[in-house]
Amino acid sequence: MTYLEVVNSILKRLRERTVSTVNESSYSALIAVLVNDAKESVENAWSWSGLRTTLSATTSTGVFNYELNGSLNRMTVLDVINDSDDFFMQHKDSHTFNSLFLNTAPQEGAPYYYNFNGISPDGDTQVDIYPIPDGAYDLRFNVVLRTDDLSDDASTFQVPTKPIELLAYAMAVEERGEDGGVNPVSAYARASNALQDSIALDTAKHPEETIWYES
Repeated sequence: MTYLEVVNSILKRLRERTVSTVNESSYSALIAVLVNDAKESVENAWSWSGLRTTLSATTSTGVFNYELNGSLNRMTVLDVINDSDDFFMQHKDSHTFNSLFLNTAPQEGAPYYYNFNGISPDGDTQVDIYPIPDGAYDLRFNVVLRTDDLSDDASTFQVPTKPIELLAYAMAVEERGEDGGVNPVSAYARASNALQDSIALDTAKHPEETIWYES
């Protein structure tokens, strides 16, 4: 479903007139805002298959800090790979990185560790790597990348739309008190059930991520 279709579906549930563009009326614009709020909540609820992607960075000699272009500080890391040397990189905390860079002479070589360190001026996540690269290495960051707010009528969603629709509807019911006997509590309960069902379906694609192993 498109952004406009979800907005109109909610308007129908509220027994309101449908629109030809999401900002056609002040009320449809409000519903559009609630849809984006609901989308953000749903995207944050699980590492959805539809949000999984790979960000890349190629190192330069002597440079240890890189911007992950397109990350917009909305990502969750699944794993990081030094693709040039074919191994998984390991995360180290900031304290360890400070010790490696400040308490000893930093090593140079193939990057093996990473640590996120700040945000770039345009809002992308920055990452430090160690050892300091002694050449060009291709690094791959496999991540769950949440999306920007939707604005175009024809924009589509990368996660299931039913929990978004029902959650935005519940927000709309809450905003105006109730909707023909439907109260916010029951509306939120329906949205929660839809979200749980959608997560259950998506977890079947990644069962290894829902199994706990004793270390």
